[in-house]
Amino acid sequence: MTDSPTVRPTPGADARYDDHVLEQQIQHLLVAVEHELRRAPTGLSELALIKSLQKDPWNLIGKVCFDDPEKLYPVHFLLFHTVYRLRDQLHEHGESLSISPLSIRIDSQSVVGGEGLPDHTDKLREFYLDLSQYRMSDDAILRMMDDFWAGRHSANPDREEALDAAQQLGFDQVPDDFPEVKKRFRRAVMQAHPDRGGDTETIQTLNQAFAVLKAHFRPSD
Repeated sequence: MTDSPTVRPTPGADARYDDHVLEQQIQHLLVAVEHELRRAPTGLSELALIKSLQKDPWNLIGKVCFDDPEKLYPVHFLLFHTVYRLRDQLHEHGESLSISPLSIRIDSQSVVGGEGLPDHTDKLREFYLDLSQYRMSDDAILRMMDDFWAGRHSANPDREEALDAAQQLGFDQVPDDFPEVKKRFRRAVMQAHPDRGGDTETIQTLNQAFAVLKAHFRPSD
């Protein structure tokens, strides 16, 4: 398909047409994301899923600037909008979807079809299902990314997400204290630096893992 999720539609007079094009992209992504996740029973990271969607037979995502938040945000948002919609669909058929940047995985569960999702407020789900957030201004994107990397996001990661993050940094289990996380993170980033044969995508994964563990060790309010 010629339309790429890496390009945000321009709001304005053609907004309804843009919404139609966007919905077409999402429908293609729903099929492709489910297919790729079923091929990976242990789950895929956000970066691995993006790479899969860039390749044949999908070709649904163009080149991604992983070190530019303003250009990365539309891809990230549209992918997670798709993932949360897919989670709602799978729940109706007795399956669940575990969602985090480090691991997106389909799991089976015992539910009665049609009961709907658990009756609790999921702020991340609300955010990603609100397509108006896709057209967030560049300034707002930068503020949101600054808040995220500063560890000020409100949701504390669960134990499984913290373990996934720890493993990305080379731990076998979640370490006992945050100073050890910082030490391992600095070492991993140095090893992943492009001057040493690494790449920005690996550094992005390390940044995400570090942010999750920073939130894990942050004292509860």
